[in-house]
Amino acid sequence: MLHRLLRLLPITLLSSLMLLAALASGRLQAQTSVMLESAAVGRLEMLLGDIETFQADVRQLIIESSGGVLEESVIRFKLKRPNGFYWETLEPYPELIVTDGTVLWNYQPDLLQVTIEPWDASQSELAAQLLNGRIDEIRRDYLIEGHSVRDGEAWEFFLEPVDDASLYERVTLYFRGERLDSIHVDSGNGQRTLWEFFNHQLDEPLDDDDFRFTPPDDVEVIDNTAQ
Repeated sequence: MLHRLLRLLPITLLSSLMLLAALASGRLQAQTSVMLESAAVGRLEMLLGDIETFQADVRQLIIESSGGVLEESVIRFKLKRPNGFYWETLEPYPELIVTDGTVLWNYQPDLLQVTIEPWDASQSELAAQLLNGRIDEIRRDYLIEGHSVRDGEAWEFFLEPVDDASLYERVTLYFRGERLDSIHVDSGNGQRTLWEFFNHQLDEPLDDDDFRFTPPDDVEVIDNTAQ
C-alpha cells in the first residue's frame, strides 16, 4: 500500500518530503551535538575550574609518527590561579618556564641565558590554557566532547580544532575521579606528546615568589619587556 502511494506522488513532492526529512534529521543531530558539547564543556570546566593551586610531577613523552619515543622528560609543575604557572624540566635538558601573570621568564641553565617577555594569557601555550582552566579560550579554538568511563570512575575529553590549519589534530584529557591523570596531544605531523601527572597536590599553599624568577649573576639576560 505504501509503495503504491509513493509511486502516485509527484516526483517534486516526493523530493520535497525527502528534503524536509533530511533537514529535520540534521537539525535534530545538530541539537543533540550542541547538548553533548555543552554538557562536556560544563563538566570539563568544573573539573579544571575548582582548582586554586595544583602541584605535580610530570612525565613527558614525545613520540614519533613511527611509534618510537623521541624524548622522555621529567618535569616539575606548579599552578596558582589566576595566572601563576611554573614548568621546570629537570631531565634530560634543564629548562624553566615561569610566569606571575605579568612577566614570563624562560631560563636555560645549560646556555647560561634567561629570556624575559611580557605575559599574554590569550597567546599562551595549550598546556597553560588547559591547566589554568581557560575554557572560553579553549572553546574559541576547539570543539569539546566528553564522556565518563570505567563505570563513571573516570572522565575522558576530546578536543578537536576548529581550524584545519591547527598545529594539533586532537587533544585528549583523562581524569581519574576528579584528578587530572594525563593529557595526550596528537600533532598534525603525526608526532604525539603525552603528559602524565603524578604525586598530585591540590589546593596546598603556594608562595607568590614561586612564580617569579631572579636570574643568577653569571647568566645572560635578554629582556624583551620594554619592546
